[in-house]
Amino acid sequence: MNIDDDLEKLLNNLPFFIYQHLSSHSNKEKLIEIVLDLGRRPEARFTTGPEYLSQKIISWQDIDYITKRISKFSGENRAGIERTLHRISCIRNRQFLINGLTCRIGRAIFGTISIIRDLLESGKSILILGKPGVGKTTIIREIARVLSDEMEKRVIIIDTSNEIAGDSDVPHSGIGRARRMQVVKTELQHQMMLEAVENHMPQVIIIDEIGTELEALAARTIAEKGVQLVGTTHGNCLENLIKNPALSDLIGGIQYVTISDEEAKRRGTQKSILERKSYPAFQLAIEVNQLYSWTIHENIENSVDLILRGNFYVSQTRNLKENEKIIIQYKKLQKKFLLKNPQLLHKERVPLHDNWSLVSETSTVGPLKLKNTNLIIYPYSLSKNLIREILTKFGDKIILTTQIKQANLIIGLKKHLRQNFRLKKLANRQNIPIYTINQRSIYQVMRLLQFFIS
Repeated sequence: MNIDDDLEKLLNNLPFFIYQHLSSHSNKEKLIEIVLDLGRRPEARFTTGPEYLSQKIISWQDIDYITKRISKFSGENRAGIERTLHRISCIRNRQFLINGLTCRIGRAIFGTISIIRDLLESGKSILILGKPGVGKTTIIREIARVLSDEMEKRVIIIDTSNEIAGDSDVPHSGIGRARRMQVVKTELQHQMMLEAVENHMPQVIIIDEIGTELEALAARTIAEKGVQLVGTTHGNCLENLIKNPALSDLIGGIQYVTISDEEAKRRGTQKSILERKSYPAFQLAIEVNQLYSWTIHENIENSVDLILRGNFYVSQTRNLKENEKIIIQYKKLQKKFLLKNPQLLHKERVPLHDNWSLVSETSTVGPLKLKNTNLIIYPYSLSKNLIREILTKFGDKIILTTQIKQANLIIGLKKHLRQNFRLKKLANRQNIPIYTINQRSIYQVMRLLQFFIS
């Protein structure tokens, strides 16, 4: 595992008494950040713990010396050093003068994502969770290099604070052949995400620190366009996202629903329960517990559903040892209610797809039987243009009908079908399954039809 940290370039911009101490420090490869506060002794924070660097206290002159040798601070009070990955953040007083600096060490660690190499090759969108300072940015930097150099994919990085590719117009070599789009203001990150898709035809988009509702919505839009996403957000685990209203859309969104007495009795729950609202923007989630100890959720949909039912523990953990040996451990899911009622295990309803769901309760007709017959579809509340495009794409493989009795499948818009009890009653009598889509999208309809005819 190779490490490129350009530490000397950062130390050269510090006052001599700090440079002298750190340049000869025996533990400098484990340095995380240097903290310089006015009127206090300079402090270095290592992975092993903090340490004072000098008896001398920091003065205005020391802070001024550093700020004049680095780039200008942005609106987020962050600056950098040309062609490096280091980040310098400032603290200001009420007169807007800088009275504190945090110098964060940026490193490109080659080989750090060998622990999840198989997940990258799957082509699924990956969400990385972890508390600040655990190494999320280092991980996605290496992911960008592997995807662009080794897998030869078109990768675009949305670099809001220049942390991923460095503080320069020329990106750091740590991202490989990946391209970098800089963001002028943090609040414009969601616009840059969409612009990247529309203008530069990426196969993969990488985003660091998704933190607002607009950014979560942009991530969902990108996922619907068929682009692979790799993103990070703050949080120790999936439960943190479920409790965060602004970011819950990343994992499908959460809503309260009221179920019938019979269903509540079957599930062993109250009538008002929490359920996932729709499909997640990401398929995989990685919880970075420590630098080389990660928890993997191979299917976010199932993980979130189980968490909401109150019976989910840990699915998979991966650890990278010093000899670069990867240890993968599986822990059994403990389904408290279902283990007490084993006869219900086969009755648990699982979403068929993230874009559409089965509405009717028919049991004799299902996806497996439909695959072996001609598809005769009754479209409900779908526009003529959408129907015309469906016929163009599938040709003779499907037949559209205006007679419900002739159909063996009904497809319609969810919000319209929800109100039509007469149609649902007729379909139930004729044993015709009804599938709903969330919006009038040719992509959603095509994915549904491919499920039956492939």
